[in-house]
Amino acid sequence: MSSVASVPSLQYAALPWRKVHGALQILLITTRTTHRWIVPKGWPVVDISPSEAAATEALEEAGVTGKISEKPLGSFGYDKRLKNGDLLPCKVLVYPLQVTHQRRNWIEKAARQTEWCSPLEALQRVSEPGLRRIIAKFANISGRRPVERQARTAAR
Repeated sequence: MSSVASVPSLQYAALPWRKVHGALQILLITTRTTHRWIVPKGWPVVDISPSEAAATEALEEAGVTGKISEKPLGSFGYDKRLKNGDLLPCKVLVYPLQVTHQRRNWIEKAARQTEWCSPLEALQRVSEPGLRRIIAKFANISGRRPVERQARTAAR
């Protein structure tokens, strides 16, 4: 398969999170076609900021609203497979979204699964290395023990 662009296309993603009884949880969603676990993401939208575009994706794909940071946590790259089979390199900027509400119904509810996970569970489900790094970094800066230490503690 060929690549249609050498310069990455830019996308924006939300990393939806909440605390339940003091424990950090991250919301993951599945992709529509391959059903891999990811975070809500999409293309830029005219006349809204990158963080607002990420928040819009979170509402459409996961039914969540809340407080989105204007500063991204980081970025990761991946190759998006287009309908014609070509690969489009994409760079995704990820913005943390503190979730305050999850709707009962939303635009893509029937097309995706959603699941709240501990950071360790999220790292086990997500296959994209760059997104895994961002989740691990976020879990560490949120006052949680480092994920590696959590894994060793859980294995004992």
